[in-house]
Amino acid sequence: QEQLVESGGGLVQAGGSLRLSCAASHLTFSNYITGWYRQAPGKQRELVATVTHSDVTKYADSVRGRFTISRDNAKNTVHLQMNSLKPEDTAVYYCYLNHRIVTAITYWGQGTQVTVSA
Repeated sequence: QEQLVESGGGLVQAGGSLRLSCAASHLTFSNYITGWYRQAPGKQRELVATVTHSDVTKYADSVRGRFTISRDNAKNTVHLQMNSLKPEDTAVYYCYLNHRIVTAITYWGQGTQVTVSA
């Protein structure tokens, strides 16, 4: 069973930056679409950003221009660079992998807390 290990969350002031990372270890990373969701207290989980196996990226409107997703297939990692953070970005952030062909195969990270103070 694959496990995704997340790191990089924390507490930051509004306007600051954080970089989240997510690492996989037992699969061929390039076969997967990957990205990040987030869930704030009392809200539904929402898609933040995705990057396909061919490096096509997609962002939620709320983060476009502030967040950048990137992947390193050689290191089995995906990163989320978050700049100009706002209090409304406060949430638990989850990385995921979704197989690009066998779409039922999905893995999730354990979640990492991001808190942005005003």
